[in-house]
Amino acid sequence: MNATPEKPAAAKKAVTKTAAAKKAVTKKATAAAEQAPAKKAAARKTAPAKKATAKTSTAKTAAAKTAAKTAAKTAAGKAPAKKAPARKPESRVAMVRRARRINRELAELYPYAHPELDFTNPFELLVATVLSAQTTDLRVNQTTPRLFAVCPTPEDMAAMPPEKLEELIRPTGFFRAKTKSLLGLSAALRDRFGGEVPGRLEDLVTLPGVGRKTANVVLGNAFGVPGITVDTHFGRLARRFGWTTAEDAEKVEADVAEIFPKSEWTMLSHRVVFHGRRVCHSRKPACGACAIAPLCPAYGEGETDPEKARKLLKYELGGQPGQRLKPPADYPGQPAPPMAPPVAAS
Repeated sequence: MNATPEKPAAAKKAVTKTAAAKKAVTKKATAAAEQAPAKKAAARKTAPAKKATAKTSTAKTAAAKTAAKTAAKTAAGKAPAKKAPARKPESRVAMVRRARRINRELAELYPYAHPELDFTNPFELLVATVLSAQTTDLRVNQTTPRLFAVCPTPEDMAAMPPEKLEELIRPTGFFRAKTKSLLGLSAALRDRFGGEVPGRLEDLVTLPGVGRKTANVVLGNAFGVPGITVDTHFGRLARRFGWTTAEDAEKVEADVAEIFPKSEWTMLSHRVVFHGRRVCHSRKPACGACAIAPLCPAYGEGETDPEKARKLLKYELGGQPGQRLKPPADYPGQPAPPMAPPVAAS
């Protein structure tokens, strides 16, 4: 009798458990359904991030390779050269005006400019100019007094034994080649020009050892025919001044001839050569002591400190003797000393 009421209670408990289990399953399913879109969104967000990470990694790898290549080039001395800052371009008209002003400034600085070879006639100047190749005018001036005492005319020089002529001009260097030129030009003057130096460029350049530079020296200073003398000093300064970019002497001559009137050619040559020998040196220009520094595009290539630059000045500007043993009367410096006699062997 007592067992009958207990059965319904057990049944109720079983039903309650079953309902709870169903609710738990429903909650899990609902949670899973709610989490699915979030996971998909997270997956979508993660994919681009992974791609971005991959791109960044690739970029870093490429940059590392580039850096490695640059380092290798640098180590091999092939690093990319840095471009110099571009200078403001100068018009042709402005360059010509500046060039002519330089000429005027040099005329004031060197009113006594002159050929720095000693000579008394065209033949002596011709011979001295040929001898001046690869040596100084001073050395030529110290050598020619003995030479012209022995052979003052083309006829005398053409008859000179080569060995004796070589000995006379030995101090100027390259004496064998110069002897050959002197004997050849002397014979040509004797045989083709009646023993006289011709006064035309076309004739002078036919003589052995005589080029345009030598011919222009002779024409300008012995005959009064204007000419531009392009020696190593003139060519160097013409390029530094921006008058030309050419290295070839004839091209330099042609470029400069277009800038200046013909009447200025000979004296322009003397002034530029004077400045090149005294101030605007090849290896170390005295920029800080240069009177035309404000007009020079190459200012700064040399010493810019005024005190240090003054110590680089040569000849009369540096308080030293010039190159001529017999300079013109208006030359402000000291005459050069004659060559010291050879020391006798004891």
